[in-house]
Amino acid sequence: MVEGGAGASGGTGTLTLAGVPIGNVEDAPPRLLRALEGARVIAAEDTRRLRQFASRADVRLGGDTGARVVSYYDANESRRTDELLGDLRSGSDVLVVTDAGMPGVSDPGYRLAAACAEEGIPVTAIPGPSAVTTALVVSGLPTDRFCFEGFPPRKGLSGYLADLAAERRTMVFFESPHRVAATLEAMAAAFGADRRAAVCRELTKTYEEVRRGGLGELAAWAAEGVRGEISVVVEGARRNPGSVGDTDLVAAVSALEEEEGVRRKEAITRVAREFGVPKRRVYDLVHGVVSAG
Repeated sequence: MVEGGAGASGGTGTLTLAGVPIGNVEDAPPRLLRALEGARVIAAEDTRRLRQFASRADVRLGGDTGARVVSYYDANESRRTDELLGDLRSGSDVLVVTDAGMPGVSDPGYRLAAACAEEGIPVTAIPGPSAVTTALVVSGLPTDRFCFEGFPPRKGLSGYLADLAAERRTMVFFESPHRVAATLEAMAAAFGADRRAAVCRELTKTYEEVRRGGLGELAAWAAEGVRGEISVVVEGARRNPGSVGDTDLVAAVSALEEEEGVRRKEAITRVAREFGVPKRRVYDLVHGVVSAG
């Protein structure tokens, strides 16, 4: 990989997507620091924040000769992509960084990488910390299969979440602090208030916090106000709710009570979690059957 200077592959430059620490500057890999010092063209989501990071990391962008640092964010991504492609075609290497985490993961970078791939321009990466995998591993939820959903939509949230109700994989979301309470409340309605989840706040930073519990409990907690960068991890549905009949739920509770000696309250909770349905539904069905008998 070429980390600075003119490109070395067929006259074109190399695009490097570089992961930046999500909070703690000490998480910066040596390759990232060398790339920042050797770069001639740097596309940054926020040039001011990049310079602040470089100062904390004691790095001189572009070394003694300096680097051309340009902004590359949502509002100018289309126009700037064409400009950066021009740099790459002329033989200049381009380094892309975001405010935190990997470019292209809910941040600018995908469009340029896709354009380079289409033109045969080399694309490489400097791996670094990611809020997605960091939140996943500290959540305490299953990590063997997961999906990243990014920021939930502002419009049509309930329908969007309804489509995910049967998702079996652990789901990772990003959310803004002023919207997280409403999003958790909508998730509780769509997935069930007892669906396990974790709200991860300010990961790797001084005030890091991981709050675990059912979605209903977390929504009530968040209603009091949450600050900082937020990732939400939600357990996947244990089974497809659409394929679960009322008799299946009642039978599952009865089996736990009779075969394993589990108390009814705990049996209802376990069955709701196993089948990915609201606990209230299981409770009403079980007590309806009992009273009818």
